[in-house]
Amino acid sequence: MKNKNVLVTGASRGIGRAIAIAFAEAGWSVGICCRHSAAELESLKKIIEAMGRRCFACLGDMGNYEEARAFVTGAADFLGPIDCLVNNAGISHIGLLSDMSPEEWNHIIQTNLTSVFNCCHGIIPGMVARQTGSIINISSVWGICGASCEAAYSASKGGINALTKALAKELAPSHISVNAIACGAIDTEMNRFLSEEEREQLIDEIPSCRMGRPEEVGRLALQLAGDHPYLTGQIITLDGAWI
Repeated sequence: MKNKNVLVTGASRGIGRAIAIAFAEAGWSVGICCRHSAAELESLKKIIEAMGRRCFACLGDMGNYEEARAFVTGAADFLGPIDCLVNNAGISHIGLLSDMSPEEWNHIIQTNLTSVFNCCHGIIPGMVARQTGSIINISSVWGICGASCEAAYSASKGGINALTKALAKELAPSHISVNAIACGAIDTEMNRFLSEEEREQLIDEIPSCRMGRPEEVGRLALQLAGDHPYLTGQIITLDGAWI
């Protein structure tokens, strides 16, 4: 795993931060980005560099093609050829579909799904040229079964799952794996809107009797980034047997 390079989008906190740290601990150099949280991104960069790893940090909206392209090319120029891309950038939206504005819908789709296209579009040519690489998309169980009052989020994650399977077929001849991790209830800021009572009710529904930890997503992503090109096109559910 040493002397390899990974890009992690949406890395300033939560799952993305845990993924970046997991790769750095395993000896990878890391490219990280987020849209707004410059201080948190810089903090993560210092943690990675303190491990003796190189780190490229960039502020940018991965839902914007030009900004995503700038991140991918800038990271490759600084780190070298990219061996793994982890598409983690994403936002949630709670509310009835009928109450959503077109702008809110487009924002969810652009941030969660179009960002995956943008980053993959920039990274794939180099991987194909080298005939190796891995792409890992961070999805959700709601992309599999859907969630009431999270229709746009569910649609975006369902799109990621379908894109993962289709892209895996395109890239398999080039020995590039494409997989997704469909996360269940992970204990991050995205779920901090829950009251203590709602949190307890949610945990009661999970057979593993707890929420998942960001570090568990990080470890699974690291495993998928290994040299396993025949393991591809999979949507791996990480939810404690919840769904």
